[in-house]
Amino acid sequence: MILRRNLLGATAAAALIASAAPAFAQVEIQWWHAMTGANNDVVNRLADEFNASQRDYKVVASYKGSYPDTMNAGIAAFRAGNAPHIMQVFEVGTATMMAARGAIKPVADLMKEAGERFDPASYLPAVAGYYSTARGEMLSFPFNSSSTVMWYNKDAFKAAGLNPDAPPKTWPEVFEAAKKLKATATPNCGFSTAWVTWVNIEQFSVWHNIPIGTKSNGIDGFDTEFRINSPTHVRHFANLAELAKDKTYVYGGRTNTGEGTFTSGECPIMITSSGFYGNVKANAKFDWANAQMPYYPDVAGAPQNSTLGGASLWVMGGKNANEYKGVAKFFAFLSDTDRQARLHTESGYLPITTAAYEKVKASGFYNTNPYLETPLKSLTNKPPTENSKGLRFGNLVQIRDIWSEEIEAALQGTKTPQQAMDAAVSRGNASLRQFERTVTR
Repeated sequence: MILRRNLLGATAAAALIASAAPAFAQVEIQWWHAMTGANNDVVNRLADEFNASQRDYKVVASYKGSYPDTMNAGIAAFRAGNAPHIMQVFEVGTATMMAARGAIKPVADLMKEAGERFDPASYLPAVAGYYSTARGEMLSFPFNSSSTVMWYNKDAFKAAGLNPDAPPKTWPEVFEAAKKLKATATPNCGFSTAWVTWVNIEQFSVWHNIPIGTKSNGIDGFDTEFRINSPTHVRHFANLAELAKDKTYVYGGRTNTGEGTFTSGECPIMITSSGFYGNVKANAKFDWANAQMPYYPDVAGAPQNSTLGGASLWVMGGKNANEYKGVAKFFAFLSDTDRQARLHTESGYLPITTAAYEKVKASGFYNTNPYLETPLKSLTNKPPTENSKGLRFGNLVQIRDIWSEEIEAALQGTKTPQQAMDAAVSRGNASLRQFERTVTR
């Protein structure tokens, strides 16, 4: 009897201990990102939905600041031996990440080793190609892809006597519309651009089929040189500098910090990312729409096609097989057609798979929401050329700051546009040579 009672007591104690301990150990997957506002909500919801869909892994999404801040934090963490599993890196960081030998695990290898279905051909060609090697091996996972569009305030257009259903198509038409808007409806701003270098150098160049640099904009080799002091580039910044004198053009900053002037109603035209959609939808208290980027009609072949913006997800090196398996399952989760279709319609970012795009198109969604198809039409406007298939320059995060400094000098009148763009080229080339020495030694 004593023995029986002892055995029963031990069994009960063991059961109590077992019930108090977790039934299994979840593997945490750290995801560092740069999403703010409505898009931050999208990231958190994706993590929550994945976590609720299975019990083995838990994705922990952490905001780490702006795109450059997030990239710098991830690189520093890798050097310190505590990098996240997944790091969101904006498209201009692609060359830097590619050159970081040992710091990354190519997504194609990740998916293959984990046994997850993965077909690069299922992703939109413009998206997959941007993040792939010349051999077609995808290095990072496309996430929030976007392109440049022109957002405009239809109510302000009406007040200025402009047709809200016929937005300007060319830069001269934008300048004239902006002058009318400032004179009648919005006295503090005619138009603005966010992401000043992305919109006015990178996207501007590919849209006009003029080179940003040699070697197919760096895609064919790190030994590239910039070409952004061409007559077309200089003319454009001369126009912006002249219009800035009376606030017909208002400088919107190096990043997207100036986008709020559109949703507040202060600036009636904002040329920025299609990913701005979530914030426009949530915060604009007026009737709005978007259109493709403007172009100079006397530039032969313009408009050409736009290129990608946004970011992709890079898998960091140094993790164990089980952690990588969790990352692969999360990427497979993100690639689901229905989920991609929903993400596209809710966030404004592009669907990364062809199936998701076709699903949304077949549903008739674009008939009532044409603004979400605008960037897709721009990306596929014409077959890409060596000037418009993308860009891949080392140190581009730092080079963007150099370019911004020179653009700001031109807008402030401390340099002529020609002087500013010549300096942007020479200083940018010096940074390219520094990067080239780093990756080839």
